[in-house]
Amino acid sequence: MDFQSIKQKSTEAFHLVRNRLPFGSGPLIGFGVMAAAFFAFWSIAEEILEGEGHSLDEDILLALREPGDPSQPIGPFWLEYSMTDITSLGGYTVLTLLLTASAVYLISMKRWRHAAIAVGAVLSGTLLSSLLKLGFSRPRPELVEHLTHAMSSSFPSGHATLSAIAYLTLGMIVAEAHERRRVKALIITGAVVTTLLVGMSRVFLGVHWPSDVLAGWALGTGWAMLWWLVLHMIKTRPPIS
Repeated sequence: MDFQSIKQKSTEAFHLVRNRLPFGSGPLIGFGVMAAAFFAFWSIAEEILEGEGHSLDEDILLALREPGDPSQPIGPFWLEYSMTDITSLGGYTVLTLLLTASAVYLISMKRWRHAAIAVGAVLSGTLLSSLLKLGFSRPRPELVEHLTHAMSSSFPSGHATLSAIAYLTLGMIVAEAHERRRVKALIITGAVVTTLLVGMSRVFLGVHWPSDVLAGWALGTGWAMLWWLVLHMIKTRPPIS
């Protein structure tokens, strides 16, 4: 059997399964992404509790600094300033403004459920992240100099977690309003890229271990998918007679 035949039969099988699902393939994929993300977070958390992977964290942090001078980041002078600007996209001020503006817009469009899901996802995610930080109480890196101010404990990264929750949740809500797949893909890609850049900036600036950021991405992605599934269930729920 050649590649084209395998591809055709795989596509037919996928459409057959999708058409037989009462809720479509979207929630099934979403549930799979959520489960994989939460599993990834727990796997990283277990390594942190067991004290594993710390040497890799240190190697990555040191690789981002000039040899022999952990106070100086690598790259041109403007890179540090760019990373400082990027990291603010995952801060409380920017995310609060973004969430407020998005909620007001959704309410003005009479999308009450979408607004409630967006607010609920970010607020509950903020609480979850804070509780996990208290529970793990992992110290922030002291191996290199911090290039921006940082508070609270290190694991998981609050910037990585909340940017994933906010940008992915809002991205999925906005993408839902468009019919063209390319537009949907562009919106989701923008949300993912923003989330990745925020997380990477935290490591570059020396305020988080790489494992903090990986865990934050995983937790935030899983949490965003959970709330998207809740929205889908509410929308597809049959009316009460």
